[in-house]
Amino acid sequence: MGTRLLFPCARTCFISFRRLSATARLFSARKKLKMSYVAVERGSPNTKNYRVFFQNESGFPISPFHDIPLLADAENQIFNMVVEIPRWSNAKMEINKEEGLNPIKQDVKNDKLRYVKNIFPHHGYIWNYGALPQTYEDPSHVTPDTGCKGDSDPLDVCEIGFKIHPRGSVVPVKVLGVMCLIDEGETDWKIIAIDASDPLAPLLNDVQDVESQCPGLLRATYEWFKYYKVPDGKPENKFAFDGEAKNRDYALKVIQETNEQWQKLINSTGDSAISRLVLFSILSYMIQTLLQKRR
Repeated sequence: MGTRLLFPCARTCFISFRRLSATARLFSARKKLKMSYVAVERGSPNTKNYRVFFQNESGFPISPFHDIPLLADAENQIFNMVVEIPRWSNAKMEINKEEGLNPIKQDVKNDKLRYVKNIFPHHGYIWNYGALPQTYEDPSHVTPDTGCKGDSDPLDVCEIGFKIHPRGSVVPVKVLGVMCLIDEGETDWKIIAIDASDPLAPLLNDVQDVESQCPGLLRATYEWFKYYKVPDGKPENKFAFDGEAKNRDYALKVIQETNEQWQKLINSTGDSAISRLVLFSILSYMIQTLLQKRR
């Protein structure tokens, strides 16, 4: 809980949903520029030294946690999702908050790489799984509706479209709803969303549409989160709202609140030490890239 978080010196603007119309032109302009991101792998998958770093369209290293904007298209409320785990895969990958540039890495527990077990009839994660950038579940904030503090991570996203997105993809998504897992006493929101370019996206506008167009998926999502730790000898997970998926408006409220908590986080973290560490991280990254090109 007390670990200092690292992020680049350049900061992107805070999104206020109450001022959505005022920011729409800015993000529409970004959309027209077709901002793109490149995922750069370092090390070998399924090892402790494996990392996925990110570059912007100019080739400059960036943080997927802090530098990718939350909104891909403010006018239509389309959000950016950073894909950490492709559907049907088992390696538990996540944005590393403690390392400079916040690369994606495989989670380690008790000095062992973590994998989720297959829960019949599923194989690995049943959706593309990832996070919303520029969000943070504050571990000092008690969520009134759950009575629990945040889990100190960006918001998790379950993307339910038909494509399997590669790790490190930045996917514009349409938010449909949210579930709330109580994970070891902490609030752990799970945003339900779909790739905005998915053929099914025009038919899905709220969480009830997921049930009508994809019957059984919400139930499967609930059961997956409830049981996925059981094969490792842990008890079943608990949920807020008796496992009910809340609607799109509620999900947008959660996103707004966690974006505000992210803003509080970056404004309260000491700049000077972080700037030095991140500068070293960027230089190290660029040297590695140059060496890689010369091989």
